[in-house]
Order: sequence, then structure tokens, then C-alpha cells
Amino acid sequence: MAPRIWRNWSRIQQCAPAQIHKPISEEELVRIVKRAASEGERVKAVGAGHSFTGIALTDGHLIDLSGCDLILSANSDDRRVTMQSGISLSRLNDQLWDRGLAMENLGDIAYQSIAGAVATATHGTGIKFGGLATQISGMRIIAADGTIIDCSADQEPEVFSAARVGLGALGLVSAITLDCERAFNLHAVEGPERVDEILENLEENIAANEHFEFFWVPNTGWALTKRNNRTTEPPNPRGRWREFRDDIIYGNVFFGLVCRVGRLRPSLARTIAHYLPSSGRVEYIDRGYRIFASPRLVRFYEMEYAIPIEAATEALNRVREYIARSGLTITFPVEVRFTKGDDITLSTANGRDTCYIAIHVFEGTPYQQYFSAVEDIMDDYGGRPHWGKLHFQKAETLAPRYPGWDAFQTVRRRLDPNGMFSNPYLDRVLGRIDES
Repeated sequence: MAPRIWRNWSRIQQCAPAQIHKPISEEELVRIVKRAASEGERVKAVGAGHSFTGIALTDGHLIDLSGCDLILSANSDDRRVTMQSGISLSRLNDQLWDRGLAMENLGDIAYQSIAGAVATATHGTGIKFGGLATQISGMRIIAADGTIIDCSADQEPEVFSAARVGLGALGLVSAITLDCERAFNLHAVEGPERVDEILENLEENIAANEHFEFFWVPNTGWALTKRNNRTTEPPNPRGRWREFRDDIIYGNVFFGLVCRVGRLRPSLARTIAHYLPSSGRVEYIDRGYRIFASPRLVRFYEMEYAIPIEAATEALNRVREYIARSGLTITFPVEVRFTKGDDITLSTANGRDTCYIAIHVFEGTPYQQYFSAVEDIMDDYGGRPHWGKLHFQKAETLAPRYPGWDAFQTVRRRLDPNGMFSNPYLDRVLGRIDES
């Protein structure tokens, strides 16, 4: 019988696991780990497969967490919610809303599992807010020997600091507890602006809005901006037709066409790109989680770097200059976001307020030249790559960029001394467990 092939969302990564499991309980997870340990085999967990790297690949036991998707407890008084690790962000936020609660910040897609999102330092935007992992107040982790470790700021604090952005290298996360907010609406204002004006007023844009981001359209002087702020005003959402037109027709169908044209007729794609910022200004009020995340139907490859916020303008301008002189046809906008610094060991925002610059190419498009050139720029600012997105770094280049690197490795050796949860990607970016 041919081996069953697992592929990630972007279809750029694949593996042939010896076995694929779909557990629904912590007890099943423990049994799988103990069995793998007795057989000397490796174990990796996967949620939605939205990471672009090989972080979830294995030739051993692949654990599909999609069946571990329940909210286990929710306290409306202290707003703490505990959930199984495989629940998707979209399902989670629907269920939180039904309880009068919400996550304080989200990224711009909600397909990922909660465990996968926090393990790779997924984030949204907003200088008063950290990445998703900063919302965690407790975790349950199954170590390589099957032991269950409860950790929080007060219980096993070293494990807690490492595990909130754990890259899947420390064990299987079975449950996560989040500190939530009361459910809130966002007032969204979106529209095109000249990118030079955005950068000239960048500090004001960041400070004056709870959540500010922009998407520069390569080969143009324009960017699409998003300003989202909490409001007590009643919902005033886009009409169903306007939402379908903006998110599906413009944001996916038309944009997908531009990407396909870009592969066949680069000069024509550059002309069409000038129409991307022309959708006009839109203003509406809706549930916060509906505004944070948007549908993404066009598949792509992505690299994202975290740099000190002070370097944002200079770094982006260098990316703009590179694209202009490279002659490359880049159809995907360059996304720029901002978050508050944190103290999580391998968080990309550890110790500094952070600007994130993300670049993309359409699926099937060669990306090495573009991504390598941008990575070289980000290296000049001590850039830290998103753990779930494409990059070319190794443990030797990453270690100096994280003050808590050695502390993470200490926890890793304790929870997984034989490298059960390792794979080639983790060996590359963290080092082999016997060498770390």
C-alpha cells in the first residue's frame, strides 16, 4: 500500500508519515507519545497546516489535532477560557462570542489551530498588544516520556516562558488557557493612501489607532491601509454584497487573476497592479474577530521578519528600492504590522516593540531570489523570522538574536532529551537536541 501523503496548506511541504492519528482526547495523545517512545519513533502534531516551513513534517507519527477542538471551561467572571489545542481560531472566536468574550487581538487569517498559531509566534497588529501567545495564562504539555506538565507564570515558569512559543519542539500541547476580553465591536476604516505619506506619519498612525497596518502594492506608490478601533457603537457591517465583492471578488478572484497573469505576462501584471488600490474608502462596524481576519483563497508562499519598530521606515524603503531595481514582477502586496514587545523566550517580539514586514509570492512562483534579498536586508536589523514562514536562517545565525536562547534549550533537553519531537526543520533552526 502506498504511504499516505500529508501536505500543508500552501502545498510547498509534504511528508509520508508512518502513521497518521486523529485523537480527540488528552488520554489518546498520551498513549501515542508513550507508544512512540517505546518504539523509538518521532512524533509531530499538526493543526491546519498553515505554516509554510517544514515545522510539522515527520516520517514517524503525525498527529492531526483537528478532533481536539472543544472548549473545556469558560469563566465569565475572570474571562479565562481553557480549550483543547486543536480548535481553530475561527471556531474558537465564534464560541467565545456566544459567551460574551473575545480574544484581544488576532492575525489576518483564522484558519490555524490555536496551538499552531501560538507555537509559531503568530500575531496581529497594534502597538498596545502582543502576539497571540501573550494572551496565554496556562498550558498543559505532554513531554516525551508521557508526563503531563501544567505550566503558568506561577507553576513551572521556565517551561511556560518557553512553551508559549514552543515551535512544537518541547512536547504535545493538549490544552491552552487564554485570558480573554469582553466581546467588542471594531470600527474599521480601510482605503488607499500614498505610501510615502504613510511612512512620513508612521508614528502618528501607529499611536492614534489600536490596530494599524498597511499593504504596499509593489511597483506603485500606493498602499492599502487598515485602521481598526474598539467602539461602543452598534454594528453597522458591510452589506452582504459589498462584503462578498470586497473579500471574495476583489480580494481573491480578481487578485488571483492578477497573480496568474503575472506568471504569463509580467508587464501586463504591473499595469493591472495599479488598479489594486482603487477600491476606495470603506468604513464599517462589526464584531472584532470578523474584522481582524479575512478569507484567503489564493494560495501563496510567505516570508515575514520581525525588526525593531524604529527601523520600519528604513527597512521598508530598502525593500521598495530592491524590488524597483531587481526587475522582478511582484504581484502580492508587502504587509506591514506593529506589535508591543514581550518577554516570551523565542517570541519574535521578545524585548522590543516590533515591526513585521511580510512578503509573498503566488504559489508555484520561484521565491528564492526575492526572499533571500529581503532576508539580507532584515539581517541588518537583527531580524527574526516568523517561525512558521519561509526563511533561510540556521541555529547559528538565530541564537545571537534571542537573549533567552540557552534557557529555551535547557527546557527542550529536559522535556525531550532524545529528540522525539524534532525533525529536519527544527534541527536546522534550533540545532540537534544532542548538540544544543
